[in-house]
Amino acid sequence: MNTNVHTLEVSDKGQRPVRFTYPFNYLPHPWAEEAAEEVMREVRAYQLSNPQSELFRQGKMFGVLVVEAPDGSIGYLRAFSAMLDGSYHHEGFVPPVVDISRPDGFFKQEEAQISAINKRLKEVEGSQVEELKNERKQRSQALQRWMFSQYKMRNAQGQTRDLLDIFKNEKPILSEEEYYGKRAIKSADHPNMPPSGAGECCAPKLLQFAFANNLRPLCMAEFWMGASPQSEIRKEGQFYPACQSKCKPILRHMLDGIPSDDDPARKSNEALATQTQILYEDAYMLAVNKPAGLLTVRGTNGDYSLLDWLHNPDYRPVHRLDMDTSGIVLIAKTSDAYIRLQQLFLRRDITKRYEAVLEQNTYFARPFVYDERTMNVQSTMEERPPMSGQIALPLSRDPFDRPRQRVDVQHGKTAITDYRIREIRADGTIFVDFFPRTGRTHQLRVHAAHPQGLDSPILGDRLYGDGRKAARLMLHAAELQFVHPFTNQPITIHCPSNF
Repeated sequence: MNTNVHTLEVSDKGQRPVRFTYPFNYLPHPWAEEAAEEVMREVRAYQLSNPQSELFRQGKMFGVLVVEAPDGSIGYLRAFSAMLDGSYHHEGFVPPVVDISRPDGFFKQEEAQISAINKRLKEVEGSQVEELKNERKQRSQALQRWMFSQYKMRNAQGQTRDLLDIFKNEKPILSEEEYYGKRAIKSADHPNMPPSGAGECCAPKLLQFAFANNLRPLCMAEFWMGASPQSEIRKEGQFYPACQSKCKPILRHMLDGIPSDDDPARKSNEALATQTQILYEDAYMLAVNKPAGLLTVRGTNGDYSLLDWLHNPDYRPVHRLDMDTSGIVLIAKTSDAYIRLQQLFLRRDITKRYEAVLEQNTYFARPFVYDERTMNVQSTMEERPPMSGQIALPLSRDPFDRPRQRVDVQHGKTAITDYRIREIRADGTIFVDFFPRTGRTHQLRVHAAHPQGLDSPILGDRLYGDGRKAARLMLHAAELQFVHPFTNQPITIHCPSNF
């Protein structure tokens, strides 16, 4: 077997995968988990013997692909995204699709020409400046197009397409500077180029090697190793889905013809909706308990939603919950009610309380006593971690990996969450109340998981935590308090999670 194919003992690791992994939302198959654990051990050993490794400063995504050889033997491939410690090549890892690092290669030679132009720009004046800038722009664009044309991605049907062809019909991808409005660019005028780094993520590298060597892909998984980044939620040893902007168009081509798992998020929502309960109703509004897994409103795929269950075109949700979050959703019955209830949310005159269970965190694993009557925490230690407090981390959506959100001090919108830890359970998980003061997308999920927040992802969170640890996202909208906009009576809608 090829030296890049590693032996994998699968006799006691469950049944053979029936279909390939759906790469954008998955729980890893036991075979892929076994392979990943081997790689994790070796990467940690590598770090011990390489104390200057970049992994201590900025971690990296790694991936495994379980494959079947023509003789029926089972093994796995391993990869890392882009370069590791300045090199595309490390023993036992698949090579890059294209190696642009060779000093004698066209890319490096042309890059040197562009660098020389940058140096000359500091030495000239007048019309020469514009001439050199135009030359630099033309060379840079030509080099970029040449590079993307070299990435000739294979698939199981023997078809090959380069990245320029794969991305030609995709929505134009702007740079981060353009996305955040520093440059006014119309999408129609923007060159429809692949994003920087396309083709260098783990999944494309693994599949490319498999197809080039007549290996049949069975299942895959990607996971983070090394230091966590400041903005994204990435924790060592946790599995993550493939990214949307760089990988989705590429994998759509590469996996063409390979039977794959369905997206687990697309359940039979019509059956799920029967679990919805009405908690409160009057002439102006109603409040319902939405089950986890049901959309609040119909999505782009046309999936059945809470509004479909209501069977009334005049009813409108005043706010939304993530599909994976359960709990109270407020529905306006009339246009006037919608406007008034929306104003309550906009003025933050509604108090919201969520209940959540967080993953284990040794920082909080200290004995304490919670007094339900006074809602105070009494620690059995002189110094205890903060059992209640406030998290203020600005958030923005990740333009290159939707729907993921990230902490973004420069461009993010204010996001504030009060929290109160109610119980540290025997298994180390944490039961907590969240009181969001703002309503940003995934606010509670990011504030729970981020190292500057509680550093404990919500149990079952596939985007920001380890989705294997619970069958669902353990987040529930448990209580709403507000003054009725028509009767001026105080309203409290209470719906405990039973977590």
